[in-house]
Amino acid sequence: MSLGIFLAVLGAAFLHALWNALIKMGTSKVGGMVILSVVEVPIGLTVVAFSPPIDPAAIPWVIAAGCTHFAYKFFLTYAYDRGDLSRVYPIARGAAPMIVALVGAAFLADAVTHQEYIGIAVLAAGILLMARGVFTSGEDRKLLPFALGSACATATYTLIDGLGARVSGSPAAYVAWVFVADGVFFTLGMLALRGWNVIPRNWQAWRVGSFASAASYGAYAVSIWAMTSAPIAVVAALRETSILFAVLIGWLVFGERMTAEKAVAAVIIVAGVMLTRL
Repeated sequence: MSLGIFLAVLGAAFLHALWNALIKMGTSKVGGMVILSVVEVPIGLTVVAFSPPIDPAAIPWVIAAGCTHFAYKFFLTYAYDRGDLSRVYPIARGAAPMIVALVGAAFLADAVTHQEYIGIAVLAAGILLMARGVFTSGEDRKLLPFALGSACATATYTLIDGLGARVSGSPAAYVAWVFVADGVFFTLGMLALRGWNVIPRNWQAWRVGSFASAASYGAYAVSIWAMTSAPIAVVAALRETSILFAVLIGWLVFGERMTAEKAVAAVIIVAGVMLTRL
């Protein structure tokens, strides 16, 4: 992985933590996610208009990614209804690199070195330590199945997107079409499940949701581009440095408590990132 790709993925990690924080801060997490999804559609169509067409062979990957993103958003919003950003986010993101690494090693052609696997393992240990407070701090344990469901969906769409972008011939256009599919599927799905009242009527909510959608696209596009030039498992692991940004946002913006456990976990995460980089 080159230095340029390394820095780009770190930037994507910050954007990912940012849009999650914006969803978390809303009074209705589902409503905020619906706004984000609605805005995804024009963003995606605009990028499509200025991008080369994708290979038709990538269309099934786009549909599969849209379905998987629905599951990811569904589980994540319900997890945020039950837990803090600094707890839900590490659990939701933490298990995904392990799944990606194992599947990538078994079924994909990506070459991942022993040191990179060690880095992924150290990174996962730090994330798990960050998440253990759900047991020790008396937090709502009902967040766990939703956060773990989100992690499984993350691992699935990471593999789908890495392969789909390679097949498409145009990573930017592929991401744009996935955004369109994702936005349509989630919006229609939540309207079917919750009715029209799921859409917020507050203009401030729409401004925040729109900004979150733009940040989500930036994070997503950079990550997919990186996966076309570096091993999927390594990009997926490095992207989990968004944990650091999420913890800082939770501490400085939301006023969440910064414990010694969180600080140690953050150091371990940094160590895992360095092992994947060196």
